[in-house]
Formats: sequence, C-alpha cells, structure tokens
Amino acid sequence: MMTPRTGAIRVPFDIRSATKMSEDELRTELAVHLYQRRKLSLGKARELAGLTVWQFTQLLGSRGITLNYDVEQFEEDLATLRRLGRL
Repeated sequence: MMTPRTGAIRVPFDIRSATKMSEDELRTELAVHLYQRRKLSLGKARELAGLTVWQFTQLLGSRGITLNYDVEQFEEDLATLRRLGRL
C-alpha cells in the first residue's frame, strides 16, 4: 500500500499568533473554505481537517454550509444503487 504524499503549508508564527488558532484549527478552516468554494471534495476536505465524514458534515451544518451534491451526483448514486441491486 502506498503512503500518501504530504507537504507542509508554512504559516508564519505572527500570522498564527494573530489568529489565536492552533495548526489544527487553521487546517480545519482551510478545509471548510476550500470545500465551500468547491475546490475540494467532501472526502478530501474532511481528510485535510482530520475529521470523520460525520464530524465534517456536522461542522458544515453548524455553519449553515450545504453539501455540494447536485442532480448529476444524485443520478449517479441512483444508478450505482440499481447496479448493486439495492433499488
């Protein structure tokens, strides 16, 4: 199994100090922002935030951010369920 490649995002200490946020909090804020702008999928955003899908969707809901789920994705999910014999 391949280990995912990681890279560091460097945030100057004075910036982090000004936000009064931990690295984890900054990572979560970045994940939420990128998800909201549709730059990251739910799975990748929750991975960046270090949260489970449930935790991340709860966080989004608490901020009034709707899930990025459109008609095309719904139709793909329906087709998958039909193919699996679940519908």
